[in-house]
Amino acid sequence: MAAEMEATETGGLAGEMEVEAYRRLFPLAFLERHLRESVRPDARRTDEARPITVALGAVSSAHGSALVRLGDTAMLASIKLEVMSPSYEAPDEGSVGLFAVDFPCICVAPFQVIWLIYSCVAWYSAAVEFHMPPICSPVVRPGRPAEVAPVISKTLEDILMSSGMLNLKELCLISGKASWLAYLDVYCLNADGSLFDAALISAVAAFTHLEIPLVSVGDDGRVFTVGGNEGKIKYEVVNREKRKITVTNIPFSLTCALHKDNILADPTAEEESIIETSMTVVLDSSDQIVSIQKFGGAVTSMATIKDCISLAKDRRKKLRGILSVEAMEVDSHSSDSVN
Repeated sequence: MAAEMEATETGGLAGEMEVEAYRRLFPLAFLERHLRESVRPDARRTDEARPITVALGAVSSAHGSALVRLGDTAMLASIKLEVMSPSYEAPDEGSVGLFAVDFPCICVAPFQVIWLIYSCVAWYSAAVEFHMPPICSPVVRPGRPAEVAPVISKTLEDILMSSGMLNLKELCLISGKASWLAYLDVYCLNADGSLFDAALISAVAAFTHLEIPLVSVGDDGRVFTVGGNEGKIKYEVVNREKRKITVTNIPFSLTCALHKDNILADPTAEEESIIETSMTVVLDSSDQIVSIQKFGGAVTSMATIKDCISLAKDRRKKLRGILSVEAMEVDSHSSDSVN
């Protein structure tokens, strides 16, 4: 930071060009020069995370959706509900399924007829499909799936299902006959670091915004999902009113980049490209550890792990206001932000 100010004061535009050239040619030296002054290239402290904004109802045709911005990282999460026959192992529970397609499937007709399928159905515990289209980052090439995408999908799957955030019994319509299957897709619109953190926040916000639609059952056993045509229903409605599902034990995460004795909270894409070692800590609403994952680098000391957990707890307290159930139960066009 001091080098940038000095170059700008002495050389004007030429000085700025020299700083940018040094930044591109010697990225590690450039970063370390800032860290020696306990500041990062974007002027943040090492333990400071970027501001975050959550906007609910970003996709009006989805049953639940949220748009999240974490600094310049942007994520769009959408949920589509379908009526399916429940599994034999859990006849009174719904399911959260892996939706493996490469195009958005979030358009729902105002009046949709869905046949119950009693044939062999593949049931998954997966909660999300994470998509990284080429527009999100210059390192993502058309026709080549980003290597990090399936890793984030699997991690989100594990976190959402193991945290106990969702009560699958609330997705049951008729015990043993019909239940909801929720498809969650998360799309990375702009990738500028801490992708998992932003993806998790958008997934949680989308589930909190999720609204169970009205459903009726015909004489022939068909299940009708209704939206906007309640006055034209000729069959008895199974659920009398639209409702939200109960969301508890909300998981919070913080990714830290580890470089020598420095811990960089919420790293940008530039910092992630320079620093090989990172750690992601996931906590629930009670500060209980849900998951700790370390990527790359040598063995990390226990002191460093404790410091990362401490930073994650501080971050959870700041995010609690916009990710709490009470804060999320607002108008579909509202948004909340935190620094």
